[in-house]
Amino acid sequence: MNAAERIEEISRNIELVREKIENAAARCGRKASDIDLMAVSKTKPVEDVIAAYDAGQRLFGENRINEAERKFAELPDDAELHMIGHLQRNKAAAAARCAACVQSIDKFSTAAELSRRAAAVGRSVDILIEINTSGELSKGGYAGPEQVRADLESYLGLPNIRLRGLMTMAAFTDDRDEIRRSFSALRSYFELLN
Repeated sequence: MNAAERIEEISRNIELVREKIENAAARCGRKASDIDLMAVSKTKPVEDVIAAYDAGQRLFGENRINEAERKFAELPDDAELHMIGHLQRNKAAAAARCAACVQSIDKFSTAAELSRRAAAVGRSVDILIEINTSGELSKGGYAGPEQVRADLESYLGLPNIRLRGLMTMAAFTDDRDEIRRSFSALRSYFELLN
């Protein structure tokens, strides 16, 4: 497949996903405009990311900060990068330079380092606190709302950090009920902590 065909394929795929979002939103009485589509661009070449940007995509997710820095240096400023994988404290400086949001904060010490590094470059970074609702040992995150509650005031006191909410990764299964339980638990935790 040549470059022009690849660009056309990416554009078509984005449009198909947007149509599915519109249909799903209509079925449950929501507005599609309230839903953000994130293109997970990890492992994809920068040419594909640029093609997605040219097709109107603005929100991207990456899980490796070094890869993200290289790719996003080539995109216009309105491309928004979210880090979606585990962030180690020693990578906080890079995340502070290029990420609008880190969606996987599982330790206060990581958020504190991100805050310090964001202040050094004159930026603020949004964060989501990760909670492990599936109980799987392979997944990161706080074990439950009680652990988050212990750190909540500390998170809220960090300069250059905006706590935007919680996130979870459901169990890797085809069992839709088990997946729903993970997200229902997260909703309950959010209401409890709010």
